[in-house]
Amino acid sequence: MNEETNNRHDESVTPQTIGATASSGARILDQETARAFAVRAAQSLNDDKCADVIVLDVTGVSPVTGYIVIGSGTSARQMRSSLENVNDLAKEVGTRAYAISSDERAMWLLADFVDVVVHLFEPNARAHYDLESLWSNSTRVQVPPSERKRPGIAE
Repeated sequence: MNEETNNRHDESVTPQTIGATASSGARILDQETARAFAVRAAQSLNDDKCADVIVLDVTGVSPVTGYIVIGSGTSARQMRSSLENVNDLAKEVGTRAYAISSDERAMWLLADFVDVVVHLFEPNARAHYDLESLWSNSTRVQVPPSERKRPGIAE
């Protein structure tokens, strides 16, 4: 690479552009907004009756994302529906998923919102992959109970 190309490349890469592409539609969130979105995503998963939902702050630990949300689901249908609800929350924040993947058997579903990555596992798959241990040097974020009311859900 010549010096001119190298200089243009250096100018185009900023903390706001690392990790997303212009064509992805994903928008880089500031750290406060990303943290709030991660907490809201966890609350949404809790509202959808996912179990053992946690948020890990991996800023400064991961070069790829700032927050990881992990939860366990009880069925493929519940996990897919819960992930759709989190994707709806992303739209409210003004971003969208960079990528959403799913296991046909719904053992592990993932949504990558660039600054926040959401993992939903079947409980045995969660124990097998043990992401909590992988990110043991991260900080756990407290998730207060949700104040959000969903239509048709009785208390």
